Amino acid sequence: MTSESEDADGVLTASDYGKRVGERLRAIRRQKRLSLQDVEAGSTQEFKASVLGAYERGERSISVPRLQRLARFYSVPVDQLLPRDEGPGFGEEEHAVDLSDRSPASTVTIDLTRLEKLGGPEADMLTRFLTMIQVQRQDFNGRMITIRKDDLRAIAAILGTGVDATSNKLQQLGLSLRL
Repeated sequence: MTSESEDADGVLTASDYGKRVGERLRAIRRQKRLSLQDVEAGSTQEFKASVLGAYERGERSISVPRLQRLARFYSVPVDQLLPRDEGPGFGEEEHAVDLSDRSPASTVTIDLTRLEKLGGPEADMLTRFLTMIQVQRQDFNGRMITIRKDDLRAIAAILGTGVDATSNKLQQLGLSLRL
């Protein structure tokens, strides 16, 4: 038996999918700590607050080119503005989040705004790696990211250090935050 928001094949109706897209748009905007007016002003009025609000409420559909421009404005991959497909068997393993290693002693917090100011191949590779982590976690606040112990191995390889020296190297670069 299907719910009222699904058709006979179990697929969301257009209006319900539009609402889920809107919820996703709102979530990303809020992660960026932007108001509707901030987006309007920052986009030089390309995205009017009233229209963006209508997208977020699911009252109005957004075109694909416009969605792409909004993704660029938010500095996120365009697919992150769309809700996840929750069909049968979706992501049971590949999207599981491992929270087992989140103790304060096993994490490092990196200041992403400082990283943007660094140049060179190490900074570019580190930026790409951290962007991948943000996409996996769907965390686009853009200011800081907490790195788990298992991710330190990759960062150590990028920085050319041992895992034990990675935290110190990040501090020397001015990227590690003390919380």
